[in-house]
Amino acid sequence: MSQRFLFPRWTNKFLALLGVLILAGGAYASVLFLGVTSPETLNTGYRPLQPVPFSHALHAGELKMDCKYCHVSVDKSAHSQIPATQTCINCHSPKTAAGAPKLSAIHSESPKLKPVRESWRTGESVDWVRIHRLPDYVYFNHSAHVNRGVSCVTCHGRVDQMDIVYQAKNQSMAWCLDCHRNPEPHLRPVEEVTNLAWSAGSEEKQLALGKELRAANNINPQTNCAVCHR
Repeated sequence: MSQRFLFPRWTNKFLALLGVLILAGGAYASVLFLGVTSPETLNTGYRPLQPVPFSHALHAGELKMDCKYCHVSVDKSAHSQIPATQTCINCHSPKTAAGAPKLSAIHSESPKLKPVRESWRTGESVDWVRIHRLPDYVYFNHSAHVNRGVSCVTCHGRVDQMDIVYQAKNQSMAWCLDCHRNPEPHLRPVEEVTNLAWSAGSEEKQLALGKELRAANNINPQTNCAVCHR
């Protein structure tokens, strides 16, 4: 029997390697699919319960607290950090060692704030449940948007009207690209970014203002893959 068309034995190892690569590729594709179709990524209305019943409708809505008081890095970095326990304690300070509440304390002994007091006592973070989560392969910079007049409401909805925060937008790639291709409807004066109730008055006025702000601030969002997939 002719041996001319037989592969050398050392090539057999590549069959096993090929099998491993196929399995790894299938696993990666499965994780990718689950990540981009999970409720945390796409499903509007995702509304998990938090360890502390914090009402944005009360704090941001009724009390008019600025978003940046709690989310201090939103205009300075790519990430909008979860408020530190110290931020909560500024208003909801527990009793002092002597047993007397501070004059500025608000609901300092409320059972609803027990996780906050425990966090302050132990130094361990409150186990907040993340609501808005983009896939790890997507890069998003909060400061780049906030400092160009894209309001919190564009991506998060009217948080100032939510007793329990939920995901208001689907955050899909197509949704992001629509805004990058046509940013005018979403632009406002930078000083009004955290004023979620702000309005230009009408759709026509918004488009005119958006066009003006886009030209004045040289806003030209890119749509190539490398902008978000780095």
